[in-house]
Amino acid sequence: MLKNYKMKKRTNNTRTLIEIINEKDIKELLTVDSKKPVLEALTIMAKHKIGALIVMNGSKMVGVISERDYAREIILEGKSSKETTVEEIMTKKVLTLSAKDKFEKGLQIMTDKRIRHMPVIDGGKVIGMVSQGDLVKEMINYQKELIAELQVFAYERAW
Repeated sequence: MLKNYKMKKRTNNTRTLIEIINEKDIKELLTVDSKKPVLEALTIMAKHKIGALIVMNGSKMVGVISERDYAREIILEGKSSKETTVEEIMTKKVLTLSAKDKFEKGLQIMTDKRIRHMPVIDGGKVIGMVSQGDLVKEMINYQKELIAELQVFAYERAW
């Protein structure tokens, strides 16, 4: 005779982007001014081992510059990274996420739109950026926790 088993309600919901940002190694908001040469953006990205930067004009976000932008607009076009400004090659139409969004939403948008980095906004202010790598790492951790819970459930049910 089978007993009625109920799986315990998950106590560990998926995390929000603000939680993920708060655990990143880099605690400062990394940006570059839109009027600066591309070389300066590349230097910042190399120093911090990141693939994209938020582009600012004063206190306003005006775009994102990534390694892809550099490859497509500087290398392939034969331009100079010393003479070309960030605003000339940056991505201007930037999709953003909310600090309260869950990682799955960011990963879905990045996959659908074929982008790798998205700024995160909280109360109209840019608070950070998440990458596909950040969100895939979060998904792996979430799935490991879920598998462990399912193993406990299956073990308990077997007895």
